Amino acid sequence: MLCNVCCVTRLCYVAQNLNMSSPYFKQSSSVLTRSSSHGAGSGPAASLRSKLSSRQRDVDTVPALKVKVEAEEATVSEVKPPSTPLCTDGCCEQLQQIPERPQTEASSLLPHGRRRRQIKVEYDRDDGVSQIKTEHWESPDWMKQLGFIREMRSGRDAPVDNMGAEKCYDTEAPAHVRRFQVLVSLMLSSQTKDQVTGAAMQRLRAHGCTAENIVATDDKKLGELIYPVGFWRNKVKFLKQTSAILMTEFGGDIPNSVEGLVRLPGVGPKMAHLAMGIAWDQVSGIGVDTHVHRISNRLGWLKKPTKNPEDTRKALEEWLPRELWSEINWLLVGFGQQVCLPVNPLCSMCLNQYSCPSAHKCSPAKRHKPGSPHSPDPTHKFKVETKPEQESDVRNKSAANQEPPDVPTRRRRRVKNC
Repeated sequence: MLCNVCCVTRLCYVAQNLNMSSPYFKQSSSVLTRSSSHGAGSGPAASLRSKLSSRQRDVDTVPALKVKVEAEEATVSEVKPPSTPLCTDGCCEQLQQIPERPQTEASSLLPHGRRRRQIKVEYDRDDGVSQIKTEHWESPDWMKQLGFIREMRSGRDAPVDNMGAEKCYDTEAPAHVRRFQVLVSLMLSSQTKDQVTGAAMQRLRAHGCTAENIVATDDKKLGELIYPVGFWRNKVKFLKQTSAILMTEFGGDIPNSVEGLVRLPGVGPKMAHLAMGIAWDQVSGIGVDTHVHRISNRLGWLKKPTKNPEDTRKALEEWLPRELWSEINWLLVGFGQQVCLPVNPLCSMCLNQYSCPSAHKCSPAKRHKPGSPHSPDPTHKFKVETKPEQESDVRNKSAANQEPPDVPTRRRRRVKNC
C-alpha cells in the first residue's frame, strides 16, 4: 500500500514539473489546478485520474501546435547567418562583395526556404516603326500610259494651256495681287469651261481685280463682269465674302496653307492644292477635278473605283510618286479636253487604246479609217472594186427586198338622198 502511494506521488511530481517546464502545457495549467482543488477530498487516486485525463486532453492539441512552432523555427533558422565560415578568407571576401537580393513576398511564403526561379523577361525594341508590312499597290501599266499621255500633250495646245489659272493673272502686278488673281480664277473655273473663265478674268482685270476693288464693287456690277460662268450668282457672294476676309485677316493676300485656304467661302480642296502650287510654288497635293477623276478611273490608276474627286485624290497620293504630283493635273486636264472626252471619247486616236481597260467601250460608232494620220496603228487598206453591172444588180435586189410603204385608204362618205 505504501509503495502504491509513493508511485502515485512520483507521477504527480513528474506531471507537475512537465507542465511547468514545457511550453506546450502552459495553457492547461489552470485546468490542472482546478481539477486538483475540486477533488482534494477524494484522495490520491482521484487526483491522479483527473491529472491523467487533463494531460490526455492537452496532448491531443500538441500536433497542431508542434507543427506551427516547427514552421516558425524553420523560418528563423533561414534568417540566421551561419556561425562558422564556409570557405577560406579570399573566397569569403568575394562572397561578401555580392549584394544580397531582397526576399520577395512570394518566396517567403514557400516552405523549407525554397525560392522560385527568377525568369528574365526580354522586350523587343520598339523604334517607332510598325512591324506590319503594308502591301504597295500601283497600276501595272501606269508608267507606259503616262509616257503616251506626255507624248500626246507635247503640243500644249489645249484650252487649259492658254486660258488656265496659270495664264489668267497679271504678271506685272504685285506679288500679293497675283496670288489673289490666281485664287479668283480658280474660284470662277468651277463647273465652267476655260474659255469662259479666261474671258471673265479679262473683264475683272480691266475693272481692277484686287481684294479692295472686289469689296467696293456692288453685286450687280460684279455679276455682270463674271457672267456667264457657272453658278455666277453664288460666285458673286463667295467673291465678296472671301475678299472681305482676306482684307481683314491677311491684308489682301491669300493664306499660305491648305487649311487656311479651305476655310474661305467657295474654296475646295482642289482649288487649295492648285493655289498652293501656282501662287506659292509649293506641292501640297494633287489637284483633282472632273477630268483627272474621270481619266484615273478609266485608266485603272486606282485600286478600286471612286465616286468623287476627293476620294480619287487620296487614292492617287497613296502610290503615285510625289515628284509627279505637280504635272498630273495639267497633263490629264488637257488630255481630257482633247482626247479622253466625257462623252464619246476618241479612243481610236489615243495611244493607250491597247492598254486602257476602258478603251472603245464609250467611243463613238464612227472611227477613223485605217491608215489615216489620226490612227496610231495604221493597217493595210482593203478596197473592194465592183463593176457597174454588179452595182445595178445589188441595187435592184435591195429595192425588191424593201416592203412597199403603207398607203392610207380614204373612206368614201355616203351621201344620203333627202
